[in-house]
This record gives sequence, C-alpha cells and structure tokens, in this order.
Amino acid sequence: MAESELRKKLMYRPKNGYDTISAEEREAMDRYCEAYKIFLDMSKTEREAVATAVYLAETHDFHAWQPGEKLNPGDKIYYVNREKAIFLAVIGTESLANGAVIAAAHTDAPRLDIKPTPLYEESEMAYLKTHHYGGIRKYHWVTTPLVLHGVVMLSDGSKITVKIGDAPEDPQFVINDLLPHLGLEQGKKPLNTAIPSDSLNILVGGRPLKDDDGSERIKLEVLRLLNERYGIVEENLISAELQAVPAANARDIGFDCSFIGAYGHDDRVCAYAELAAILETETPRRTAVCVFADKEEIGSDGVSGMQSHAFEYFMKDLCKSQGVCMETCFANSFCLSADVTAAFDPNFPDVYDRHTAARCNYGVGLCKYTGHAGKAGASDASAEVVGYLCRLLNENGVRWQMTELGKADVGGGGTVAKYMANRNIDTIDAGVPVLSMHAPFETVAKLDCYMTYRCVKVLFEN
Repeated sequence: MAESELRKKLMYRPKNGYDTISAEEREAMDRYCEAYKIFLDMSKTEREAVATAVYLAETHDFHAWQPGEKLNPGDKIYYVNREKAIFLAVIGTESLANGAVIAAAHTDAPRLDIKPTPLYEESEMAYLKTHHYGGIRKYHWVTTPLVLHGVVMLSDGSKITVKIGDAPEDPQFVINDLLPHLGLEQGKKPLNTAIPSDSLNILVGGRPLKDDDGSERIKLEVLRLLNERYGIVEENLISAELQAVPAANARDIGFDCSFIGAYGHDDRVCAYAELAAILETETPRRTAVCVFADKEEIGSDGVSGMQSHAFEYFMKDLCKSQGVCMETCFANSFCLSADVTAAFDPNFPDVYDRHTAARCNYGVGLCKYTGHAGKAGASDASAEVVGYLCRLLNENGVRWQMTELGKADVGGGGTVAKYMANRNIDTIDAGVPVLSMHAPFETVAKLDCYMTYRCVKVLFEN
C-alpha cells in the first residue's frame, strides 16, 4: 500500500469543509443560512423563539398537542411550556418502546434583565436598573445599542407584549461608559471588575414632565410615555419580564460572506438546526423529538428548564398512547444535546488545546464531554454512542470534528446533556463552533451551521 493511501486509511485528518462540499451543497447552505438569519431577527428572546417555532411548525402541518389524543405514524405535534419552551414531535412507524431520537437545544441567551422596581431618576436623567442573566463580560454591554423586549402584566390582569427599539422610528437604549480622559483608574482594573454589575444601568430619559413642579419629573415623563403607549403604571414593572438585548440584527461577516454575526447564536444556531430538520421530517422510523429548552445559561433550573418535568409530562403521554412505559422509551432513546462549542481564535491561542479545538468551516463540533476541570458536570458519552454518531455522519457525508471547550485547566462549560443522560438516555453534545461566545455580537461560520442542521436531519431520518 502506498504511503499516501496508508496515511489516508489510518490517520484522522479533518479537512476544511470548503475543500469537500459540492456547488449544490454550497447553494443549499446559503439558502439555509438566509432562513436562519430571519429566524434570529425574529427571536431575540426565548419567548420569541418559541413563538417563531410555533408559526413555522403550523405552516408545516404541525398542530398543538392535546394530552390523551390518539396519534398515528407521521402525525406532527407540538407542546408549548409557559411560552418559554417547546417540544415538537413527528410520530414514527416503530413503537416508542424502541426509543425516540431527540435533539435538545436551548433558546435563552445571556442578556440584561430589568430588575423589579427598576425605574429611577438621578441627576435629572432616568435609568432602568438591570440584573445580568448568564455568563457575560460586562464591559461588552456598555455603549452597545439595546432594545427592550418582553411582557408586562397590567393591573386588570391582561398581558401585553413590549418591543421597543426595532422599528426605524423607535428609540433605542444604552449603558454609558466612562470616557478615557477620566478612566485612568478604571483602566487599571481587571476586565471582569472594571464595570461593576450595579453600574449596568440603562439610560431611558432626560426630558422633564412639563407643567409639574414636583420631584422626579424625568421619571414621571418616562412613566407618562409608557402609560400612553402601553397602559403601564410603575407597579406593573414589578411583575414585568423585560429584557435588554442587542439592537443589531444578523449580518453576513467578511468580504466573502462566509460568516454570520448576530446576537444569540448560543444556542439559537443549534435550536434552528433541529427545528429546520424536524420541519422536513416525514414519518420517521423512530419518533423524532425536537426540544427548545429555557434557563440553560443559569443551570437549566425552573419550570421551563431542562430539569423540569415538562419533558416527562409530554413524553409520558406519548408513551401511554402506545401502551409503552416511558422509562423503557428513555432507555432505548438517543439524544443529541445540540449546543455550541468554542471556535479556535488565533488572536487568543493560549487558552485552546490546538489538537482538540474546534475550527471554523470544519463542520459540526462533537463533544464527548463538557463540564470543567476533571469533567465535573459532564455526562461523558460512551464509546458506543460516539462511534455510532461518527459512523452515521461519515456514511451520510456530514462534515464533523471532535472538539473540546478550551484547555483542561482553563475551559469548560455546561449544556443540557447531563440532564438528558440523567434520564437514562444515551446523549452526546454536538453543535456549531462560535467565536466571541456570550458577547452581544457572536460569529459563526455558515458551513458549520449547515452541517449541524444536516447532522440533526440525518439522525431524525435514520
């Protein structure tokens, strides 16, 4: 055997995807990524991601699931949990006793939540106080144009949706930073402490209410405008669920348009991949299930997180309709925990293990384990699970790479994988490599987005 043939046969040598994809695949990739950008712009919060998923599902013949309904192979259903999570399924020809094929992602993203009783006036300017959600670099969020999205419960019990900043005529918002002329001492501080959490206050007004001689005239004018537009009074802000998210929409990045820059790639890039895949799934062999979970960025707790029993509530009823024990279904199921990984950034090479770092344009990143330090908090997929997925992707021409999230003593992170594995479901992490993860504007390669979608689609079809 020639040396080149032996090298090809024996050595693991990932290739840049552009060296292997056809012109037809590239056209399909571009179409897919254009649709993904639209999804991102419509889904800047987890509530909006769920609403967009429902809209797309219903245009693809899915219907809202009713507990106890009789389901047949090919039926397409969805179940929304508290408007913040959603489960979609296409019923397979095989019994759920043989398990389901599950793809689970999360749609919450790092952001700034508006605190209860947030509105205050200081030095004749009005501000909203925030509490950051998830792991952020606080210095990223100052001087970044922001919009306000969320819901407010009014005094009469009605709920209104708030979206301020998206329309061209809308105002936007900002957190001010210290000018460099006065920032000498601030500049000496570590990045993580230079901007204290309690200084992330959003500027929302500066014009006093006319014909009023009382105090807090700026705050009162802001409340007047909110009441005029939405019927809001200050007490309603206590129960409100408002999020400050970056104003920028998804854009192509680079002269060659090979990247997408946007807020919320982590983890909506994987959520959209599995949504697009299940929308195209028709009567699979094993039931296909798509999960959009909430609260992953803060531990997957809560009624809409992956640790809640909402997933069991949905799956138990599906199993019951077929006379199957849910625990039997779980024991025979396969789950792709679709979550992003860190892409190697040559500007910061010291924190990556070059042998296992994900590379942009090399395809979907498979992670045998996440966690941190000595694999703490990881589900650690078995050799059988990893081998099965690699073989399946190879057989179907899906570009993939094996990855880790940084050096062992430096990196690490969490996903929903361990919560699925704790249910006795074989689980492995896989997702899109991301540059500037958790920043207000993250970057991903289009080829990796497309290959992650193809990875999920192959799983559902097989």
